[in-house]
Amino acid sequence: MVLRLLLPLLFGVAGTAVLVWLGVWQMQRLAWKETVLSEIDARISAAPSALPTVVDPNDDRYLPVRVSGSTGKEDILVQSSLKRIGAGFRVIAPFTLADGRTILLDRGFLRASEKATPRPPVSMAVEGNLHWPDELDRFTPDPDIAGRLWFARDIPSLAAALEADPVLVVARATSVDQTPIFPHPVDSSGIPNDHLQYAVTWFGLAAVWVVMTAAFLRSRLREPPANLKES
Repeated sequence: MVLRLLLPLLFGVAGTAVLVWLGVWQMQRLAWKETVLSEIDARISAAPSALPTVVDPNDDRYLPVRVSGSTGKEDILVQSSLKRIGAGFRVIAPFTLADGRTILLDRGFLRASEKATPRPPVSMAVEGNLHWPDELDRFTPDPDIAGRLWFARDIPSLAAALEADPVLVVARATSVDQTPIFPHPVDSSGIPNDHLQYAVTWFGLAAVWVVMTAAFLRSRLREPPANLKES
């Protein structure tokens, strides 16, 4: 009897231990990710500084900056949407600074119904954050260059089309009323953090494994020994 129960018992204990370990590991990853997100939020909301002369996409990601300049005559719309508002676009404009550099400026969100509203050049001061969004994947359509419509904020292609440096400032606040455009600033909400869901899944599977092991052992206990079956 003991030998008939030992192997499934060991298998059940080992499986449960692995699943619980995976759940604990995901909880550790959750704590790490929350720390990272807190650091990102603190960096985003820090006091803005001047735009560095040399910008590094890794070291300067989310860096809060203050810039002044003028938008160009033409901009590019990037398809987007906002909760409780619906479909619309991010307005990406070339922004020429006082020192002659032209960078990319994410002016903010434009409702789809306001697409035809004129957006003339404007001089303004902007507070925002440097950002290199990772929005491209293999399902992203190619940009409609003739229609000046993009489907992701692809910095290299936007910079080439607008003849600007591949540096994007996402506006948080501006010195002028941009109506009908309103700032859609950088935040950490778009950064995936699914570790809690994964942990719950692993712990749930561990509980199921325990129940299934107990049920299997009970069925084994109810079976008569082999010698009794033969007799």
